[in-house]
Amino acid sequence: MKMADTIRILIADDHAVIREGLRALIRMEPGMKLAGEAEDGEQAIALASKLKPDVMLLDMLMPGKSGLEVIEAIRQEETTIRILVLTSFSDDEMVFPAIKTGADGYLLKNTPPRVLLQAIRDVHAGYPSMSPSIAAKLMRELQRPPDLPPTEEPLTEREVDVLRLLAQGFSNAEIGEKLVVSEGTVRTHVSNILSKLHLANRTQAALYALREGLASL
Repeated sequence: MKMADTIRILIADDHAVIREGLRALIRMEPGMKLAGEAEDGEQAIALASKLKPDVMLLDMLMPGKSGLEVIEAIRQEETTIRILVLTSFSDDEMVFPAIKTGADGYLLKNTPPRVLLQAIRDVHAGYPSMSPSIAAKLMRELQRPPDLPPTEEPLTEREVDVLRLLAQGFSNAEIGEKLVVSEGTVRTHVSNILSKLHLANRTQAALYALREGLASL
């Protein structure tokens, strides 16, 4: 690989041990170069804009701005940065919003180093890369029968607000803080949403919101 083809990588993770391991891995790999490191979401957005890396390795849970907010901010700039999520979380409420918002790949942190290095090359070349368990989730979601139609009783404006935040992966406590209501009130809203939409759990509600365009990511 020529110097002009060197893949410049930005690491965005709040754990120093993870950054150190990734830094060592990248520096030992021919054709890859560390462009920079971010310790929180705000710094990740700023460095992405300043350094214009080829690939960003992004954790989903960070201080300041979440991984989802980082993806959204970068995509709003219409940059060519490839975003490869590297996280410990495989919950549907994180996976689907991240991919829908514009992640180019989604790997778990237990991914072997050689697989991670190949994933970096793949997303840089324009091909998606996902851990097998994440790919299986997507397949199941695509093959799942459509939801039952909702009841005639529409969601209230506040329930729609709760559903939007739920679909972005926020907990009941975090939703309560954002909407300035108690966590108990949020639980009641979530229960009403599930009842009205004939859904079994909050994961199904999040996926419903994404498919129906009710969630604003």
